[in-house]
Amino acid sequence: MEFFDGLDAVPAAYGPSAVTIGKFDGVHTGHRAVLARLRDRARAHAYSGVVVTFDRNPLAVLAPERCPAALVSNAQKQELLAASGVDATLMLTFDRTLSLLTPEEFVGRVLVDGLGARLVLAGSDFRFGHRGAGDIGLLRRLGAELGFEVELIDDVRGVGEGAARRASSTWAREALEAGDVELAARVLGRPPAVRSVVVEGERRGRELGFPTANLDPARLEGFLPADGVYAAWATVDGVRHPSAVSIGNNPTFEGVPQHQAEAHLLDVDLDLYGRTIELEFVARLRGMARFDSLDALVAAIRADADSARRALAVAG
Repeated sequence: MEFFDGLDAVPAAYGPSAVTIGKFDGVHTGHRAVLARLRDRARAHAYSGVVVTFDRNPLAVLAPERCPAALVSNAQKQELLAASGVDATLMLTFDRTLSLLTPEEFVGRVLVDGLGARLVLAGSDFRFGHRGAGDIGLLRRLGAELGFEVELIDDVRGVGEGAARRASSTWAREALEAGDVELAARVLGRPPAVRSVVVEGERRGRELGFPTANLDPARLEGFLPADGVYAAWATVDGVRHPSAVSIGNNPTFEGVPQHQAEAHLLDVDLDLYGRTIELEFVARLRGMARFDSLDALVAAIRADADSARRALAVAG
């Protein structure tokens, strides 16, 4: 996949292209259906299939107090979009200058002049341009004037008990905030994942016989689920290991930061300091708890490790 980090990075006379536009936070099942449609329609016309997205949620600029935490980092988003099979991604910096473009300016500069769009895929509630003044009707009128078609794309609904609900980043975020990583996986179409660099901690886990990898919160990518203990796959240097992950402040000890993630890799002891680790959450094992003694804590950690092995064996 080609990646353009702004309009200036797009080659001159790029196109013809089929384009879809959105935040694509989490690249969930709804997004994946749109991307599959984009890929298929682009191939049918011998166009380049291009995703236009933004380096931040527009609310971060327009209404920061209402801006939710991102499900994925820009790097994770880029990787997920590349895995979808689209030909290119254009990531625009969403700043005041971009937010002030009229709908006509946005279409002219980005879709027509920048990408040579011949086909634009959009949902019925698509809004674009300053204050969201552009809608699907205006997009179609501009397409007729400027030489591109517009195709409506349908919402993708959930599965099981959530079948009536539209797949969305909000739904995935709600599931993670509740610790329901299995529901989040169904909405996302993949296990929810975070990654960071391993930093040195207090070494309490090693002293108890269960060494843990402490994730640097300053470099964390992705959305941590609610406090608790989880079964997760831990990937280091391309090798996947079963693990039990604790998220929270470990109330048995004093002075542990809030909502901290540490992973105990099962049946292996690796030197992980300074290395990047990715955690894919499979199941929540229990909530965060305070233990009255170290013996009780060790027994709970041992039980967590056994539960994680069983959960991951089922998940495969």
